[in-house]
Amino acid sequence: MTDLLADVVEAHGGLERWNAFTRVRGTVVSGGDLFVIKGVPQDPAPREQSVWLHEERCSLEPFGALDQKTDFTPERLTIEKLDGRIVAERDHPREAFAGHELETPWDALDRAYFNGYAMWTYFTTPFLFTMPGFEVAEIEPWHERDQVWRGLDVTFPDGNPSHSTHQQFYFGSDNLLRRHDYHVDIAGGFAVAQYVYNIIEADGIRLPSARRAFRRDEQGRAWPGLVMVSIDISNVRFG
Repeated sequence: MTDLLADVVEAHGGLERWNAFTRVRGTVVSGGDLFVIKGVPQDPAPREQSVWLHEERCSLEPFGALDQKTDFTPERLTIEKLDGRIVAERDHPREAFAGHELETPWDALDRAYFNGYAMWTYFTTPFLFTMPGFEVAEIEPWHERDQVWRGLDVTFPDGNPSHSTHQQFYFGSDNLLRRHDYHVDIAGGFAVAQYVYNIIEADGIRLPSARRAFRRDEQGRAWPGLVMVSIDISNVRFG
């Protein structure tokens, strides 16, 4: 690990504590203009998100109906009844986004895929950077008003799909996450600056409880006003 990555991991709870757990659950409320653009506007109802910590897997409940949930892995995605009956399924789900632009409508499986990889990334940052295949390098810091946030460029391996292969993460003087930059490759590759707020501690692990994603320009500045995705997290439990 780089010196910065080691400090960041420790600030968020440390690897020893992280490795004591296998899953995390939390209540999630999400919204934003991206879902309106995609034709799948998000209602403000709270949902239960389950995330596996040491493999890329997620489940969201309810999804589409009160008795349904998702089961996401990189190679297979399902929407199923709580008793296990399959409602919809897709193997190799990333392939379904070939040719998609920002305005391309999503179906329910597209929405479930986006939720799966995004929430896995958010709940496991920064510990996922230490997993096999991830490449991490310190980059130039980001200047936010009177603050200087040190940065890490992270290259995701093929087996761990996310927003984009290369993503940048910026950390405050306390080594806690402040900002996350990426491109949404499954929606035309538009550039995002995601700011995170309200760090909470759950079972010794620290993570943001609020995220706001904005489009960004070529200089890295967030477009004001238009919130592409909003996420609020509560009741986080590791186990």
